Amino acid sequence: MPRVIKRKEHPLSMRLPETDIAIIDRAATLRGRSRTDFVRDAAVRAAEDVLMETAPIRMSPAGFKAFVEVLSKPARPVPEMVELFQRAAPWESRNAKAEK
Repeated sequence: MPRVIKRKEHPLSMRLPETDIAIIDRAATLRGRSRTDFVRDAAVRAAEDVLMETAPIRMSPAGFKAFVEVLSKPARPVPEMVELFQRAAPWESRNAKAEK
């Protein structure tokens, strides 16, 4: 007797303009993915973002108090960030500064 295998996938169909398909196909090719894999991953990522934006954050009253205390303290400089912001931007060349 043949075994019945339950299909785990559910079809999803969309009608898209040719220009959208061209963009999706180009991006999928650049990533080395199929159109289906590319669209599925993008849709799942977008759905996860929405769910994370709306998910409530729960914590105990003591945990919330500790959280607020940390946020209420004065900010401390992060040496790596200070150094980063003091660097010239990659598009700012020495020649551009000399011309000013």
